[in-house]
Amino acid sequence: MKITLEVDACVGGGQCVMAAPDVFDQDDDGLVVVLDDDPAPERADDVRLAARLCPARAIQVEDA
Repeated sequence: MKITLEVDACVGGGQCVMAAPDVFDQDDDGLVVVLDDDPAPERADDVRLAARLCPARAIQVEDA
């Protein structure tokens, strides 16, 4: 799984953190950061959900 972020598009909604807290976090400005750029396969559904829930569509997920 490949996770790509468009941090400039991030609006700090935090939906990604709620959906996949082991994979995403927010920095001091509230912008998305990736904690785990190679999440375990069992986290894939949560990561995809995080991308879908992102109001700014700042997270893209591609299967490897």
